[in-house]
Amino acid sequence: MEGSKIPYKMLSQDAFSTWMGIQILECEVGRVKVGMTIRKEMLNSMNYAHGGISYTLADTAFGFTANTHGNYAVSIETSINHIEALEEGDELVAECVIEKVNNKLGFNIIEVKRGNELVALFKGVVYRTQKEWKE
Repeated sequence: MEGSKIPYKMLSQDAFSTWMGIQILECEVGRVKVGMTIRKEMLNSMNYAHGGISYTLADTAFGFTANTHGNYAVSIETSINHIEALEEGDELVAECVIEKVNNKLGFNIIEVKRGNELVALFKGVVYRTQKEWKE
């Protein structure tokens, strides 16, 4: 399967990301940009977005991008730094770029932004399997 089509297939089979309202904004082999808007049901008891919201957006960008090279890739370690509080109506974008693939592990940093403002920094390690994506 052509790598740039894989994230669309993944999203079509991902009920949670669909519920989150995540959309693919840009997609090519080695780079995916996704976006979403924070809804009321995503807020915590302090009326800010739950930390899992920005985490999920970044993790989705990470997973989609890691798979654009045609083989199944799965995360083995992730972490996030929350930099700014997020509110209902905030529009978020996360972009993941892979510069080079040459081994079984991939290391990525994903920036989550609200406009031009960095609101979270996600780091992830992915394991690249030998199993190929099929249509």
